[in-house]
Amino acid sequence: MAWYAYCIGEKQAFPELTRHRKPVPLESVFGVNGNQVFLYPASDLAVVVSEQNPAETFNQKCGVDHARVIAECFRQATVLPFRFGTVFHDDESLRKSIRSNQRQFLTNIDKLRGKTEMHLKIVVDDSGVKDAERRAAASNIGSHPYLSDLRENAMRARERQTRARAMSFQMHRLFLPLDEEVSCRLMDNGKMVLDIAHLIDRKYVERYQNKFSTTSATMREWQMQVSGPWPPYHFVHRLTRSAHVIQPTAQAAPVVAPLSDAVTAMPVLEQAPALA
Repeated sequence: MAWYAYCIGEKQAFPELTRHRKPVPLESVFGVNGNQVFLYPASDLAVVVSEQNPAETFNQKCGVDHARVIAECFRQATVLPFRFGTVFHDDESLRKSIRSNQRQFLTNIDKLRGKTEMHLKIVVDDSGVKDAERRAAASNIGSHPYLSDLRENAMRARERQTRARAMSFQMHRLFLPLDEEVSCRLMDNGKMVLDIAHLIDRKYVERYQNKFSTTSATMREWQMQVSGPWPPYHFVHRLTRSAHVIQPTAQAAPVVAPLSDAVTAMPVLEQAPALA
């Protein structure tokens, strides 16, 4: 039987597994394609799974269901999310993967225990240097339009990087997260979107939200949004960068609410790869 995997946590965090050695249904929780979700015991760990029919396909709703199941489990335990579309083809492949990576899983769970992810979205005008000044500087390297365009695009990219780094540094100084992941993207309308994931202690969520309220009220030139608390998706990815080799059968879905309809993305700081 194939198993679709959502996340993994400590077995002791799920009382349902106290007296069971076989998969136990997670009451009233249904996952991808409406399938019943199970707790699959594997030594000291519990893998949250549902049965997977090879004939079933994944769509956008499946991505939402995947995230919902993880959020449900995160309410009662520290969990390590699997990438959307991760499927174990049978019981043996599931057990083997968990067995070979158990120490790393337990270490990562311990590192993320009691922590959560908050997500900031900041939208600003991509003005920077005036267009006329930028074009004048670009024309200094030669009269060829192609070379001028290259020069101008390079200057705009450097401006965005500099501005985004300054903004992310300011947010770090204000919110004092335990860790962070930052990326930047350019929207069709010319606005720049800064996407910041902050790792914080769960007990400080209310304080973080209050800090956001005061910050957004004073920085009116920026459009700011906050979401969370979320499972620490970005930081699980960082910890498991070289931890294990489970291969998904589909591309990862967004792990937080969609940022925008941006069509151009530009990395600002190093981003963690999706958990495999």
